[in-house]
Amino acid sequence: MYTITLIRGDGIGPEISEATLKVIEATGLDIKWEEVTAGEGAIEEYGTPLPEHVLESLRKNGIGLKGPLTTPIGSGFRSINVALRMELDLYANLRPSKTFPGVISRYEDIDLVVVRENTEDLYSGVEHMVGKDAAESIKIITRSASERIARFAFEYAVNNDRRKVTAVHKANILKLSDGLFLDVAGEVAKEYPQIEFEDRIVDNMAMQLVQKPQLYDVMVMPNLYGDILSDLCAGLVGGLGLVPGANIGARAALFEPVHGSAPKYTGQNRVNPTAMIMAAVLMLDYLGEKEAARRVENALAAVIKEGKMVTVDLGGTAKTFEMAEALAERVRG
Repeated sequence: MYTITLIRGDGIGPEISEATLKVIEATGLDIKWEEVTAGEGAIEEYGTPLPEHVLESLRKNGIGLKGPLTTPIGSGFRSINVALRMELDLYANLRPSKTFPGVISRYEDIDLVVVRENTEDLYSGVEHMVGKDAAESIKIITRSASERIARFAFEYAVNNDRRKVTAVHKANILKLSDGLFLDVAGEVAKEYPQIEFEDRIVDNMAMQLVQKPQLYDVMVMPNLYGDILSDLCAGLVGGLGLVPGANIGARAALFEPVHGSAPKYTGQNRVNPTAMIMAAVLMLDYLGEKEAARRVENALAAVIKEGKMVTVDLGGTAKTFEMAEALAERVRG
């Protein structure tokens, strides 16, 4: 039996979480869900969007499934997602983007993976005011963090039969920080001669992904570039509603959809649960439950291709829970 921390999330989070649990249950796996509350729902009760017991649960269980969380914008609490990654040292952010036949897109046969360093770069949050009229943020790139994210990318490539790793950077301008990242990636690449290695400057990479995405496979990059380019990749395959994310460290892993909490759709039973279901697929793969993961992924691909029991954004008329039930029936076989 697996004990997994569950954070249903804010806004549409509880709905897509419930839909996802229904699909996972259909696999027949013995899972105990340890449910904890974070985000807006935790502030009134605990005075913070990230209570300590949430972190304790994730540390104890070593694995979690999370719906989208809402963080107040502009002031007050920092990003809950960033805080979770920092507190648990979830240094690797894995964001695969893959086309589903039946989804309207200008592209076909896209299968891209962004591996994003999750703990430093400008997202370290080291910033301050310089007088009253200027603000300064410090970009932090270290050898140790660069090495472990590069090695994660190459190990992922080896273990998932991928052919190439591309390091993305801006070392032509940021010669010390991104230069260090690129140098370290190149050093790690020498340990994996069976995997092709190349590098691309980040602005050129953005253009390349739009013009010829089929040329790329696994891409590894610092935090900020990963945040931006992973959304670009999601746009290539139909949007954030289809794309999952995994945050993985040495002692814990947290799986989530990459889209937001969409509060205006709360309680309407109309949102697409695909991204969170695909996050659950990543989670099952992480647990080594490969057969169950493929059953869920194949069921999702089949239902989307048929186009009948899917939500409005996918061209159908089904409600969230109707789509989930159709998926669960497929998984049960």
